[in-house]
Amino acid sequence: MSSERAGFGGHEFIVFYDGRCPICRREIAGLRRKSRDGKLGWQDIRAEGFDAALLGKTEQDLMAEIHGMHADGRLVTGLAVFQTVYALAGLGWLAAILSWPLTEPLFVRLYAGFARHRLRLGGIVGDNSCRDEKCKVSSD
Repeated sequence: MSSERAGFGGHEFIVFYDGRCPICRREIAGLRRKSRDGKLGWQDIRAEGFDAALLGKTEQDLMAEIHGMHADGRLVTGLAVFQTVYALAGLGWLAAILSWPLTEPLFVRLYAGFARHRLRLGGIVGDNSCRDEKCKVSSD
């Protein structure tokens, strides 16, 4: 996928996130405040008109874990997205911790568990907007 089709608009990296996930929305809002230099772009995968097929993915793929794309078209998932985003948002120290050989495997596992349960966890931390079926992705 070309960076023009991804809507890069001068961004070095685009984050594809679930705008209906309360925890995800909170994290993205904080990162947007940190990153005002235009290096990062944001795409809500639940926004009207967004088509996962443009990334060669399904909605279910994008819901399973966070995705990001570099301006050169490289798609990354999971912890690699956070490592890139934190580095570009001026949080290099956090990106480094997530990348250390001794800690990276732990954070990969922690993120995998979070990704599986993020909508339920959002309800626990005070946002019940995903307790009904509107945040579910069909498993056809």
